Amino acid sequence: MAWTHINIDRVTRRSARWAGARNVVGMFAGAAFVGAFGVVAAALFLPNAPVFPVSLAVMFYAVSATVAGWAMYRSYPHNRVGWCNYLTLIRLVLVSALLVPLISGSAPSWAFFAVAAVALSVDGLDGWFARREGLASEFGARFDVEVDSLLALVLALNAAFNTDVGLWVVLFGLPRYAFGLAGMALPWMRGDLPERFSRKVVCVLQLATLIALQAPILPQVLIVMLVPVVALALIWSFALDILWLWRSRR
Repeated sequence: MAWTHINIDRVTRRSARWAGARNVVGMFAGAAFVGAFGVVAAALFLPNAPVFPVSLAVMFYAVSATVAGWAMYRSYPHNRVGWCNYLTLIRLVLVSALLVPLISGSAPSWAFFAVAAVALSVDGLDGWFARREGLASEFGARFDVEVDSLLALVLALNAAFNTDVGLWVVLFGLPRYAFGLAGMALPWMRGDLPERFSRKVVCVLQLATLIALQAPILPQVLIVMLVPVVALALIWSFALDILWLWRSRR
């Protein structure tokens, strides 16, 4: 009887946990649904927004939000979504909208620059709200990093194909994905990294530089000054992470 009682308690707790997870994901899904209209609204703010590129941007957003919702269902430990995750979702909305000029091949515009700048300015607020609301989680940190990576890639691709900067700038959007691919071949690179403030600073520097490259008028001297600094900062930051993982391998 005692054994049965223990099993019933365990099943009850597990059922309650999964029921709570479904409720949280339901709230997240509702916000994500509204966010799809936000993608359209933000895309219409940008110049040259044909129906097909806007549709692709909404599809990309829907897939990304679905993946995020599934990850939340599997590992999110709290019973509230919180402003931290809503803000990261808003950033995903803006990043998805920025795909429209990239797909349509639009020339650099201040509207694109402004949307990208807003997406960057919101970064950091999600972490602050997570700590303030007591909703910090591995899911939230991963969600934030993945949206940062998507923003960097979209900005890098747009700068490469729709400006005169050159194709080399695509490299600025690839470090996170190159790191992930390396982890598939080298298991020790899949370890958990410690929090490091300098990593966040380098990420902001990377994104700020990529946003600056979207400006319709960008002095060549600024490119010459910024690009080597950002490249060295990225190399240094990733080298620190790789070295830490190498020393911590088992």
